[in-house]
Amino acid sequence: MNKLINEPATVIPDALLGLAAAHRELRVDHENRIVYRGDAPVRGKVGLVSGGGSGHEPLHAGFVGPGMLDAACAGEIFTSPVPDQMVAATTAVDGGAGVLHIVKNYTGDVLNFEMAAELAEAETGVPVTAVITDDDVAVQDSLYTAGRRGVGVTVLVEKIAGAAAEQGRKLADVADVARKVNANGRSMGVALTSCTVPAAGKPTFDLPEGQMEVGIGIHGEPGRRRAPIAPAREIAEMLVSPILADLDFTGSDGVIAFVNGMGATPLIELYVMYHEVEQLLTKAGIGIARSLVGPYITSLDMAGCSVTLLKADDELLRLWDAPVRTPALRWGV
Repeated sequence: MNKLINEPATVIPDALLGLAAAHRELRVDHENRIVYRGDAPVRGKVGLVSGGGSGHEPLHAGFVGPGMLDAACAGEIFTSPVPDQMVAATTAVDGGAGVLHIVKNYTGDVLNFEMAAELAEAETGVPVTAVITDDDVAVQDSLYTAGRRGVGVTVLVEKIAGAAAEQGRKLADVADVARKVNANGRSMGVALTSCTVPAAGKPTFDLPEGQMEVGIGIHGEPGRRRAPIAPAREIAEMLVSPILADLDFTGSDGVIAFVNGMGATPLIELYVMYHEVEQLLTKAGIGIARSLVGPYITSLDMAGCSVTLLKADDELLRLWDAPVRTPALRWGV
């Protein structure tokens, strides 16, 4: 295991120390492993809280800041944060307009966020609404999930709902925007290698040389099938076709196309994949209104990528274009 770490047991606290040092505009609660935007709580603004297992960086801590999240809770590697973390984050970012929880559809995350919302409302009276992302078309159920997994669309939900909250919209309106993004987004991924959890010290699953896992999850869960590694154009077809079969993306406003790296795939390969995705969408009569390419929801050191498409409209595009200032996404400022 060749990794830039001190000890497996200290990876998360060490990384949070580095994040705090590199981004002094943020505030980090090291005891509870919560990252806050520096000016939280913002009076009169809906607070956005997300979180999940560590190992998916920059999700979620890298998306804390104006225009996106107010707080992110870091769990152990691939393990949900605990309710106490979420309660602390929820109460700390409440500016009097309530708090939205953005939750990926993994059983531990859903249960712990539900418990946290109940505790926060009972103890402090903070109104909390949760939106669960479940955009993965690869499999219906997995080792971690009842129903579809929440993957790449989570990034788009956090950006677009964050922009809606920044406008001063009410909690119900911000939640509706988040649900709209989730309902109109679909994703699918492929792994070329396994990932290695530091505490385990060995690959999570065995993937023979020359093979790939099609439809992989972000924790190394099995996908739809194992297949020989193929040219990028064929892999793009394997990812895009199931997405287009699951939702009608045609329309005058086009899509936001997101090609995501799983952690160990260089940008040169992601741009090769983006070109192939663009060609497939053009052939299908689907225009691309906006694009995002890069490692934004990763799986430690896994090689591979995922494709997320979001059916756009004027409102979603305006919110996407709105200013954002976080460690991982930054424009318009």
